[in-house]
Amino acid sequence: MDRRNFFKKTALVGAATISIPEIVNAAMANSELSNWHYLSKGETILFQGDSITDCGRNREKENEVNQQSQLGLGYPLFAAANILAGHAEKDLKIYNRGISGNKVFQLAERWDKDCIHLRPDILSILIGVNDFWHAKSDKYAGTIVEYETDYRNLLTRTKKELPEVKIIICEPFIIHGGSALDETWKEEFAPYQKVAKSLAREFELRFVPFQSIFDEALKKAPAQYWGADGVHPSMAGAQLMAQAWQKAVL
Repeated sequence: MDRRNFFKKTALVGAATISIPEIVNAAMANSELSNWHYLSKGETILFQGDSITDCGRNREKENEVNQQSQLGLGYPLFAAANILAGHAEKDLKIYNRGISGNKVFQLAERWDKDCIHLRPDILSILIGVNDFWHAKSDKYAGTIVEYETDYRNLLTRTKKELPEVKIIICEPFIIHGGSALDETWKEEFAPYQKVAKSLAREFELRFVPFQSIFDEALKKAPAQYWGADGVHPSMAGAQLMAQAWQKAVL
């Protein structure tokens, strides 16, 4: 959503008061969030995923650490801006290596270059909507079983090659009411969300409950405000994700 349309949608919200911190706090009220990770000097943070993470990043400049162009225009940029502003003394390095359209097996194909080689201290993964969406639209023959198997294999490999890395599993989500969704999405997509949450438990990883967060946000404004097509967040949706990510991780 461009800036003009964003502010137009903002005006349409009317009397509803929108406070992203309040939405995040309400959605994550029952989460165990304290003392998960304290940032140390020189640490590397890596965001991985599909178009929601990619969000227009300049891949020709992906090695230029902490630069706006390589971080894209989505939640990694908002999260990175807040983290870097709050920890100027720690010489942190933040990368975005999301690629639009990716499914889990495609992460695995580029994992050496786009993860292992970077040796992140914190690794955030948001993946799953394309594993479902592309199969639903007959662009991909994968199944929920393959999603789970591929994801488990990726996590096993990562823990073996980077035993000290802190991994965050971000819940794949949909924004109910979005134009790309129909009434079947909620029920059919739920198993993919359950797999992500189950794997986080299995590997004892941090989990960011993005579906609960967007569900809470929809009480304040419609899908058009947070992400018009129901899959790709708006500017407000990206900020919502960034603040939820920070609350869960740091």
